[in-house]
Amino acid sequence: MLYDEGGTGVPILLLHGLMGSARTWTDQLPWLREYGHVYTVDAAGHGRVPPAELSTEAFVADLAELTSAITEPMVIVGHSMGAIHGWVFAATHPARVRALVVEDIAPDFTGRTAAHWAELIHSWPQPFPDEHAVLDYFGPVAGRYFLRAFTAAPDGFRLHGEVDTFRAISEEWGTRDFWTEWKSLTMPTLLIEGERTITPPGQMRTMAEVHPDAEYAWVEGAGHLVHDERPAEYRELVSGFLARVLG
Repeated sequence: MLYDEGGTGVPILLLHGLMGSARTWTDQLPWLREYGHVYTVDAAGHGRVPPAELSTEAFVADLAELTSAITEPMVIVGHSMGAIHGWVFAATHPARVRALVVEDIAPDFTGRTAAHWAELIHSWPQPFPDEHAVLDYFGPVAGRYFLRAFTAAPDGFRLHGEVDTFRAISEEWGTRDFWTEWKSLTMPTLLIEGERTITPPGQMRTMAEVHPDAEYAWVEGAGHLVHDERPAEYRELVSGFLARVLG
């Protein structure tokens, strides 16, 4: 599902991370509208039917179809899974992408497995009876993230997709890398890495080194959810980048 979040000018497309949703960008929408016409999406498998093949290419094809009515080149702002989908989309459809923001994800997780992570999610006490239960379980930052992603029902809050789907999406990243797609890109790009990153050491810095027009930023004290954990620093970085690439 594609959502028109308002604003005017250059289209800015926000792509959420694994187990996120369009709503997880809520706090960033007001100031991003100052730079363009903002859109969000719910990725396939996140409150929507997943593609038959859970490959990155299938998600990118779905994204291309969702955004087919946006004819002007977009700025794509992606977090984690959304950032991978964003740069593979840009590699596949370079004329449709004006600039990229990549938050806390890297090209090569080869050999890693999501088995332990999936077991942990299966152990979550779903449904969570109310908002306080979600915040108590995950903490204030991740709790707000999941409250905006979970499905709310009369019996409480629960995941908006299947754990096996989320695991399969993540497991694909352990079978391949995305360096070829990354190295094909030339559009302006901002790379943002948290101090407590989930990415393999050094990869995001290397991404900047091999890209002809990339900026790299390391955010002290931030984990994987940089835009939620350090919103002021995130806004400063992205605003400065958009001011440069959009004039």
